[in-house]
Amino acid sequence: MADDTSIFIGASRKPDDSYQRAEELLLRYGNRHGLITGATGTGKTVSLQVLAEGFSNAGVPVFCADIKGDLSGIAMMGEAKDFLVKRAGQVKLDPYQFQEFPVIFWDLFGEQGHPIRATISEMGPLLMSRLMNLTEAQEGVMNIAFRIADEEGLLLLDLKDLQALLANMADRADQLSARYGNVTKPSVGAIQRTLLVLESQGAANFFGEPALRIADLMRTTRDGRGAVSVLAADKLMMNPRLYATFLLWLMSELFEELPEVGDLERPKLVFFFDEAHLLFEDAPKVLIDRVEQVVRLIRSKGVGVFFVTQNPLDIPEKVLAQLGNRVQHALRAYTPREQQAVRTAAETFRPNPDFDCATAITQLATGEALVSMLEDKGVPAMVQRTLIRPPSSRLGPITPDERRKIIAESPVAGQYDQAVDRESAFEILQKKTKEAQDAEAQAQQAGSGGSRWTIPGFDDVLGTSGRRSSNRQTVAEAAIKSVVRSVGSSVGRAIVRGILGSLARGR
Repeated sequence: MADDTSIFIGASRKPDDSYQRAEELLLRYGNRHGLITGATGTGKTVSLQVLAEGFSNAGVPVFCADIKGDLSGIAMMGEAKDFLVKRAGQVKLDPYQFQEFPVIFWDLFGEQGHPIRATISEMGPLLMSRLMNLTEAQEGVMNIAFRIADEEGLLLLDLKDLQALLANMADRADQLSARYGNVTKPSVGAIQRTLLVLESQGAANFFGEPALRIADLMRTTRDGRGAVSVLAADKLMMNPRLYATFLLWLMSELFEELPEVGDLERPKLVFFFDEAHLLFEDAPKVLIDRVEQVVRLIRSKGVGVFFVTQNPLDIPEKVLAQLGNRVQHALRAYTPREQQAVRTAAETFRPNPDFDCATAITQLATGEALVSMLEDKGVPAMVQRTLIRPPSSRLGPITPDERRKIIAESPVAGQYDQAVDRESAFEILQKKTKEAQDAEAQAQQAGSGGSRWTIPGFDDVLGTSGRRSSNRQTVAEAAIKSVVRSVGSSVGRAIVRGILGSLARGR
């Protein structure tokens, strides 16, 4: 049975289906990464929940995405249901104790958990280009935008900062092209339109401040258990590219911020990437190379990454080769691709002479899996047909009221709830535009004799010097002539003519 150096996963079975031995994951190899695969409804989420519980009890913080809402039950005490108690007896889990785990709920949209935000600068041009599905030419413009932001001291924090910078680049495209290469207005316009689409999909909620602090994902409780950070992802899955880009950003931030620690007795953090195929689907080679690099190097930071997906073919070969801890649930093999997936999964295990691995994969029952964990010296164990243990926490989702209570009592309550909008690229460029407009207006005012106002005919008569420059009548003359027309007596006309004469002599 598991102790403080391992996590109890379940019990392997002999060919006659009798109990064989306990299957465990050694905590010192928890940073060697892992893979949980299987068709829909075969028990992947329960396996994830069991591992998350085990890591938490061992004092290891966990981050995982809750795609369907089922994983939220880890925050509540489990219940003694008949089928759970029966499974506990089959795997010799005695005593079968129920627990609730310290959970922090997160949500990019701030609806079912604390908001998660990142700045545009933290995301970087590569991930932004991936998120926006930009062409190679547009990605080049995006790289130039980030370069300009660095050189000109423009903070890129939220979407409006990037939109303002792109508008500024379009205005001086010719000037920038001479320095950085081709910056065309059509490319800038295409990026701006894509930003509008992102904004309409809710991505504006993700970009901004206060940005997520990695330390808040690595909390432990006073009794020594690791916090389980659960990302509400049911709504997020409506924009799968944002989901995949966010999780890749999070992995990259962990890699860049955490110090080198080598192999520890237990990981510092374990990261579960559900629906992992979204990370690699239609991804350019440069992005896949980045993922492979992060997965390869992040283990030295004490972080373990478990990919959860339906099909092992979803994971590139270079990444798959680094996943030492494997839990393979049932796969269907109706189509040629599915048959290939079964063969691939079978070939990645260390063979067991007691059964044919490929055949077993198609015959596994719900809650049953082929399991191979790293043993001493990091060598993969022989694959075993295993019944997964029942979880100690609730199996299934929590209620909205329960979620609200947990969020209100969270250790990060109030830290991320209100967005902060400090001075950044948008405000700076807006100020520069206003200053330029004011300077232009002053120049025009100076060139027109210091007055912003003109009267048709009046300026033409006086000119910019204030002296009469044409034969057109002045306003005073026009007014007096109007009086003349209204004066009926000859005396009045004589007086008016005298006044006009004196005005003419005064010029």
